[in-house]
Amino acid sequence: MIEAAQFVEAARERGFEWYAGVPCSYLTPFINYVLQDDTLHYVSAANEGDAVALVAGVALAGKRGIAMMQNSGLGNAVSPLTSLTWTFRLPQLLIVTWRGQPGVADEPQHALMGPVTPQMLDTMEIPWELFPTEADQIAPALERAVKHMDETGRPYALVMQKGSVASYELKGGGAMPAKHALPVAQSKFTGRGYDELPTRQQALERVIAATPAESTVVVASTGFCGRELYAIDDRSNQLYMVGSMGCVTPFALGLALARPDLNVVALDGDGAALMRMGAFATLGAYGPSNLTHVLLDNGAHDSTGGQATVSQQVSFANVAAACGYADAVEGDELATLDAVLAAAQDRAKGASGVAGTRFVCLTIKRGTPDGLPRPTITPPDVKTRLMRHIGAAAH
Repeated sequence: MIEAAQFVEAARERGFEWYAGVPCSYLTPFINYVLQDDTLHYVSAANEGDAVALVAGVALAGKRGIAMMQNSGLGNAVSPLTSLTWTFRLPQLLIVTWRGQPGVADEPQHALMGPVTPQMLDTMEIPWELFPTEADQIAPALERAVKHMDETGRPYALVMQKGSVASYELKGGGAMPAKHALPVAQSKFTGRGYDELPTRQQALERVIAATPAESTVVVASTGFCGRELYAIDDRSNQLYMVGSMGCVTPFALGLALARPDLNVVALDGDGAALMRMGAFATLGAYGPSNLTHVLLDNGAHDSTGGQATVSQQVSFANVAAACGYADAVEGDELATLDAVLAAAQDRAKGASGVAGTRFVCLTIKRGTPDGLPRPTITPPDVKTRLMRHIGAAAH
């Protein structure tokens, strides 16, 4: 058995200062230790996939992070582990607890996940080893993890058995975000007809015009959003997500937190936002003022044939406001989008403004231009280009 401080401090020496995850009783000592150190950063994620995506954003910033989860949460993390971290080569250290380990009595819900945990990691091509239980095992384990991460750009896992870490008391509740007053969502719908709604292309053109490359990063959700952004103007400050649907906001949050000098704009879609609505609460609690969440709502899964989503029953701005965003507005004209993007740029220029993440939902019409190309730049190359652009040294 080791002390939490022994591992966390050894990890800190190797650059690991960012943590995100969903608690497990095995992880309690680590979380408690990190929460009470102002020089370390812990984000309590709504689910394990969001934690992986957030740490991937930290990696995009050129920093090291750790995603922590119970092995039951590996299912929630499969999508970002296989289509975000693996595809873009964004490394992170995973600490996965081994509930239901064969031969160790546990609760019935771990009866299947326990035995298959090693196979799941192997199938996802994530090398793993048992979490160190002796002090002299910590440094070698971290060195093996760092070596793999640096050579491949991909995750490495430490699988934690029961009783690996001594308890560590949480004092004073930890450094969780302070509760703040909730804003009132603003609705700016004009009642215009469907044919008068703006297109995605028009909205993205406004985003490009309001996001200067020298100070802003734009991260576009998977599907037509990223493809259309690429087709309009392929800039070095843009990243086009593939797969990992719904992960654009925690991914952008990780980047914005790790790089407060940058303005970060997350381009979301209604289908993606509905898939991981827990991320709204995470952004409401932790979202910094250098992050702007733009949701383009056409009520459809446009890139898969136009099947309807249930977004017509949802006021995303009211969701954002209720979750604690600093500002939330929705509407159906480009001027509403322009105003939010302009406020974000004013903040970048040093003007005072709201403390926290801004949100805007723009209702747009369905459809996309004919002959829409796919990006010819590969995901690892677009990642490397962006990291070079923002001066983030890849480890």
